[in-house]
Amino acid sequence: MLTTIIYRSHLCDNVPFKALEGMVAAANLTNQRASVTGILLFNGTHFFQLLEGPEENVNAIYARICQDRRHYNVVEILYDYAPARRFGKAGMELIDLREHEREAVLQTVLDKGTTRYQLTYNDRALQFFRTFVEAKEKQNYYEIPPADSWEFIADGQAVNLPADYTPIAADCSFAFQPIIDPLAQEITSLEALIRTPTGDLPAHYFAHLPDGELYAADLRSKKVAFAMAHALGLQDNVLSVNLLPMTLVQIPGAVRYLLDEIEANGLVPEQIVVEFTENEVISRVDEFKGAVKELKAAGISVTIDHFGAGFAGLFLLTQFQPDRIKINRELIKDVHKSGPRQAIVHAIIQCCASLEIQISAVGVEKPEEWMWLESAGIALFQGNLFAPPCLNGIPAVAWPEKKTPL
Repeated sequence: MLTTIIYRSHLCDNVPFKALEGMVAAANLTNQRASVTGILLFNGTHFFQLLEGPEENVNAIYARICQDRRHYNVVEILYDYAPARRFGKAGMELIDLREHEREAVLQTVLDKGTTRYQLTYNDRALQFFRTFVEAKEKQNYYEIPPADSWEFIADGQAVNLPADYTPIAADCSFAFQPIIDPLAQEITSLEALIRTPTGDLPAHYFAHLPDGELYAADLRSKKVAFAMAHALGLQDNVLSVNLLPMTLVQIPGAVRYLLDEIEANGLVPEQIVVEFTENEVISRVDEFKGAVKELKAAGISVTIDHFGAGFAGLFLLTQFQPDRIKINRELIKDVHKSGPRQAIVHAIIQCCASLEIQISAVGVEKPEEWMWLESAGIALFQGNLFAPPCLNGIPAVAWPEKKTPL
């Protein structure tokens, strides 16, 4: 199968330009043997390369490219398939943008095309060439330092339930996870994540409910969350709880129930955030919107959780204005090396900036993910990189500290 990969990267500062000649010569031989074409653009700082050829061979060459220490911040922009080669000659060709006028470069790329494939800039892969040459996306080429540039030091401030705490429910418990501003070293809120008493994930808890009990159990569990928050001494902290959107529709008086339990546990509505997952299809939209109005009128903030993962994200934004969205972990995963994920996250950031909606990133597990998202303008983070969820307690937070160069 004919496969196309396009990537961009940064040349390392300690690599002389003359070294590029040897690199291209070696790549030319490798690509010829693998029947892979490489068209490489270089602007003095950034590489931009199209690879095309048999899928297995293209993947193998790209894997070696990602490990090459002469460049960094390797970002895959396109992974696609085509019926025929855009460029007929296997090997590697370098085009140094510093030696050509802009339009001359674009024409040079076109001139290298095969007669079998009509090259025009209507072709999506070739549109990327124009974007790179015209530097339309250059402001987004964040120079993320290596992962080992930071160390993460736990603050030792874990909190557990008192030894004499008596659970008020036998079927569920909660794990608490901080949402933090890493650079300010501040915990902005804590999320209560439903678990079974032994710590199993929400899917296991909900899977064992009797038929028809889903929404009632979802609502009842918040009583447990608020009681645990009180026992942990969170009266002065912002607390997030998850709620299925249809719980507000299916259970009469759901908002009143939440307000009563908040008050009963010494909390106030203004410190509570209700997070709606967008993984559930919402019917009876008017009733749902009415319940959200009740929540906000009482002082409770509203968040769309897992934004970008399910059915309702953009729909919910048009129906009501949440105070915050949490970007889904599948968009966060390896965002530092995925062009499509980066483009989507940028679009979310721009949309939320226009609507004055705060953003946090969920499921952050790698330093590079955090650094790229921080560079893109996100300040609030949640994930195992900083603190995993802690069953029946609050975990210590591992704060990032910049390593001092030796």
